[in-house]
Amino acid sequence: MVPLMSEQLYGTLERSESEYMLDRMDAIRERAGNPEGVAIERFNGALAFYSKSMPWPQFNTVKLFSEADIDVLDGIIEFYQARGRNPQFEITPGNGTKKLFQALHSRGFYQTGFHASLYVEPTGSSVPAADDSVRIRELGKEEADLYATIHCRGTGLGDEGIPYVARNNEVLMGRAGWRFYVAERQGIPGAVGVMYAKDRTASLTFAATLQEYRSRGLHTALLARRLSEARAARCELVVGQAAYASQSYRNMEKVGMKLGYTRATWSRG
Repeated sequence: MVPLMSEQLYGTLERSESEYMLDRMDAIRERAGNPEGVAIERFNGALAFYSKSMPWPQFNTVKLFSEADIDVLDGIIEFYQARGRNPQFEITPGNGTKKLFQALHSRGFYQTGFHASLYVEPTGSSVPAADDSVRIRELGKEEADLYATIHCRGTGLGDEGIPYVARNNEVLMGRAGWRFYVAERQGIPGAVGVMYAKDRTASLTFAATLQEYRSRGLHTALLARRLSEARAARCELVVGQAAYASQSYRNMEKVGMKLGYTRATWSRG
């Protein structure tokens, strides 16, 4: 079953995105010496993430920003400027108001994209028949390098990033709520997927497939496994994000997930 959108459900979807990111960045910050230079700051209801060594927008983003936080907007911008970084703001439909957009625009921000959030009750998902040649298994901490290799090559990052991705995800392997999976086709690893569960909500936080293994059922099989694990963990909702109408988005629809909302990304510079 896919429940109808409500204010309560909307809040659950929005919190799921911020909670897994908070736990992820906390774990990276807790590494000895904080080598990635992670900083996390709360401004009223907004949550600001920063990393010195990871300049990509997803690690330097503001979540949960609403009209009620406009009075601290300049403080948020100063938080990043003091660190030589421009942030991006992720604005969900429930928080997007004319006053909020005017405040961002007056400070040089403009909309640069959309991203979709999908959801389903795990008991109501419809999983396609499994391909016998595809096997999904959980990854152990000792396989962080294997995970990182597929992560980097599947997303177009250079191999020089593999050691860094491995160390930053190794700290999540075995951490409460986190589970990592690899999809193998005829015994050869070709895709990975990650899930974070908290408060009866499971977040499909990441997935990547090697170019040569795309369109061969690995991503869908990873979705099916994580939905099954969410059911076993008695989660009441599964949430995932994808670029709108992408292949990942379509695969999520195949297993019964429904569009919750598209959030807007606001950036500058």
